[in-house]
Formats: sequence, C-alpha cells, structure tokens
Amino acid sequence: MDIKRTILWVIFSLAVVMLYDNWQRASGNPSMFFPTPASTAASAPASSPAAGGAPAPAAGIAAPAGTQTPAPAAQPSGEKVVVTTDLMKVEFDSAGGIVSRLELLKHLGNDGQPMVLFEHDAIRSYLARSGLIGGDFPNHTAQFKVEPGPRELGSANELTVRLTAEQNGVKLVKTYVLQRGSYVINTRFDVTNASAAPINPMLYMELVRDSSQVEASKFYSTFTGPAVYTDADKFSKISFSDIDKGKAKVPPVSQDGWIAMVQHYFASAWIPQQDKQHSFYVQKIDANLYRIGVQQPLGTVAPGATASSEARLFTGPQEERMLEKIAPGLELVKDYGWLTILAKPLFWLLEKLHGFIGNWGWSIIALTVLIKLAFFPLSAASYKSMAKMKDVQPRMTAIRERHKGDPQAMNKAMMELYRAEKVNPLGGCLPIVIQIPVFIALYWVLLSSVEMRHAPWIGWIHDLSAPDPWYILPIVMAVSMFIQTKLNPTPPDPIQAKVMLFMPLVFSVMFFFFPAGLVLYWVVNNILSIAQQWQINRMMGNRKKAIAK
Repeated sequence: MDIKRTILWVIFSLAVVMLYDNWQRASGNPSMFFPTPASTAASAPASSPAAGGAPAPAAGIAAPAGTQTPAPAAQPSGEKVVVTTDLMKVEFDSAGGIVSRLELLKHLGNDGQPMVLFEHDAIRSYLARSGLIGGDFPNHTAQFKVEPGPRELGSANELTVRLTAEQNGVKLVKTYVLQRGSYVINTRFDVTNASAAPINPMLYMELVRDSSQVEASKFYSTFTGPAVYTDADKFSKISFSDIDKGKAKVPPVSQDGWIAMVQHYFASAWIPQQDKQHSFYVQKIDANLYRIGVQQPLGTVAPGATASSEARLFTGPQEERMLEKIAPGLELVKDYGWLTILAKPLFWLLEKLHGFIGNWGWSIIALTVLIKLAFFPLSAASYKSMAKMKDVQPRMTAIRERHKGDPQAMNKAMMELYRAEKVNPLGGCLPIVIQIPVFIALYWVLLSSVEMRHAPWIGWIHDLSAPDPWYILPIVMAVSMFIQTKLNPTPPDPIQAKVMLFMPLVFSVMFFFFPAGLVLYWVVNNILSIAQQWQINRMMGNRKKAIAK
C-alpha cells in the first residue's frame, strides 16, 4: 500500500508541476523546462529596432474623415535633448518628439550604473511615443524643433521641455514637465489648425517594447509585457504570445484607465486625461517589437483654433504606496497574482516593521516570527499529531508485517490503532495546508517588492533580491530541512524514506538560485518549526514518563 501511495503522490506532484508550467506558458511567462519563442527572440537583435508607423484608429471610435495610416517605418533619429532631475535622466529625440532613453538615478542596474528603462539601439527598444492621426499630421516620425530652456533641475522644482512640429498647416506642440521627487512626466499636447479647412485629429500615446526580459531567472518567473486598466474591466496583463497569436484583447471605449509596460520591479504607463473618450490598442509591429497605446479624439478644430489635451507618463519603480497616489489601479502593476487579497496586508505589515527596524532583512525575520506566532495553534496541533504518529510507528510497522498479504485486515487493524491511540493520520497535514496560501502570498511579496532590490541584510548579503553569493543560506536551509525530516515520523516504505532524505538536497540546490530574501524567510520559518516541533516532542516525552511512573 505504501509504495502505491508513494507512486500516486509522485504522479500527482508531477501533474501539479506540469499544470503550473502550462499555466505559466499560457500567461506569457517562460517555461520552467522548455525555452519559449519570446525568450529565444529576446537575445536576438530586432530587425528594425523601432518599426511601426502611426496606429490606425482603434476599434470603438469612429475614424475621422481622411484618416491615413503611414506604412511601417524605422524610428528616425534626430537631435537628442538630455535633461536631469533628482530621480531621472531623460533623453528626448527631436525625431518624433519621443522619450528615447530614461535612466533611474536612484536604482542601479547589474552593471552598477543607473537602471535604464527606456532605450533605443540595435538590440533593445523601449520607447514612449505620441502623435496625431486623422490626416497627414505630425506623428512620432515627424521632425520636431526643440525650444531652448534649462536642462538641469538645479535649485528649481521643475523643468520644461517643449518640442514643436508643423505639417500641412497643422502644428503640434508637445510640452513635457518634469518635477523634483517625481517619476511622473506631465505632458501637454496643443494642436493648432493653421490651414483653411477644419480638421478632426486624434491623439495617440503608446509604449513600444521588445520582448526581452530584464533580470530574469530560470528558477522563478515574473511577468514582462503590456497591461491595461479601466474602472469597468479592472487590471489585465497581455502576454506577448497572445499578441503573436492574435488573441490579445483590450477593453472597450472608456473615459478612464491607462496603459502600461510591466517588467520585474519597474513599469511605465501612459495615463490619459480622464473624463475624455479614449480607446485602447495593442499590436505586434515587427519581428520582436510590440506596442500598446491609447487614442483620444480631439474633436473638430476650426481654422485658426487650438485643441489641447493633457496626459501623464509614469516611468519608475513599482513602489506600491507611490503608485496608489498617481492613478486608480496603478499599484496593480506590482503583481501578486491570485493571492493579492493576502499579499497586500502582508506587505503593509512588512512596511510597518521596516519603518520601525530600518533593515529589510531583519524585517523579513520579524514578519516570519509574527506569522509563525499567528499560526502557532495550528502548527502545534500538526506537530502533536506527527509526534503521536511517531510514537505509534513501531506498532504500525508490526501491523503491516503481520497482515502483509491481507490489505483489508491491515487497514482494519490500523483504524483500530488510530481510534485506541486517538491519532488522526491527516492531523499533521491539514493545519499545514491551511497555512500554504499565506506562505505563497509572502513568497510573492518578497519576490515582487522593488524595496528588496539591492537592499543589504548583514555581512555577505548585500542584495536581498539576488542569490546568496556564498550559498550559506541555502546550505543552512538544507540542514534545517534534514533536521525536520528526522523529527517527523519515518515513512515505513524504504523508497518513500529515501525520497524524504533526498528532498533537502534537491530543494537546497534549487534555492541556490533564489533571491536571498526568499531563502532567508524559509530558513527562519524552518528554524522556528524545528524549535516548536522539538519542544512539543519533549513535552509529550515527559508526559509519557510521568504516566509510566
């Protein structure tokens, strides 16, 4: 019976892993076992780094008369205007008036230099573009004139970059305003009709990106790709693979919401002017290049008149409290998955602990202790059940030997033993199962929080988001798992017993590549579990000695 049970558990475990892997691939994430087309393409240079003409009018909004969609063309290059604030170094390109490069000065990349979010070269493309459709109007391929102005924030609280283009009597002025202490670029679009006939322009704003993953790992997966939000349809991610297959869906016409590009720890988003009708679109525009955008009709602009609209461009880290203040739902780009309802309060508690302790590593330890205390009654019930099972283990082995050829008699004898000793064979599992969602939610909190990135703990741990450089924590975890195995009842089946002994080794190898913050959480949890289980075993041993006297 035990070997059959072991085989069934192995099959069940493999099925769960394969289902999870298929779900990961269906969600646009890389497979744990097989390379996906997106990850393969990520390492190859795009054939045309920023291809794609102005978008056609999106579904749901009638196209203005005379709408023309330029044929896809490579993004031209023009004069570069570089401005610096206390948080960002931003490059604007006069060709298209786009944001062509953006560095986050407070966040470093793996090379020790400021983290680059937007960039445009032969290998990677990530741009924020905008323009007009509805006629032969200035778009992201038009040549803009840069107006002079300050390029350093200095002692001021904001600086302004203004670019102007005119085409067929239609003038478009883009005004970017960068502020101290903000990752949001306030943007204004002024459209002046200097022609002799009325026009019906439509403003578009889009984020263009290749499918490469930044700071990705083979042992855990985080989402990279477009996302969209409206109050009615809420937050939804769009995988690159769904765009490839033509299965990508965007919400209908709305007067709220935003579009974004998401990657691990960082995001960008165009937040259009609210209470104005706008629609969304998503498209593959080259072999390894995608865009998501929003369009807004500006109405009829009479000769000599000007129409204006405002928007905000966010580019920065996924700091939850900051995102909540920028736009409704924007904090959802920090993705906790289906356990958000548990993860958000856990992160809130972790933040509070950090505010008191001042170190994210010690805050993780404190949070783990608090969670362990909260689940103490359940854990105690589980360990007591396992201790009882360990006590009756010799008698269970004897029953199996005595009824080796009679499964029915063996099961009957086992049930009588359980009743006589008041042992529940599932008593050690159910309390643990109840705790699993909380531990998974905490896993995602630690994995997705940019606050862990480059955050030190003690000594050799200089970055809680990176693997332990000396593998000390994974080794300690393997030892703790081995001790836990010894404290638990030994499986009667020899094969099952060997599997349990090898599990610590397998898990430790896997955790060599996990972020140190995650491994720290598991190590502390294991040590607390060992202490609790040892104490319960000791108490039950003392009770047996007292009864024997």
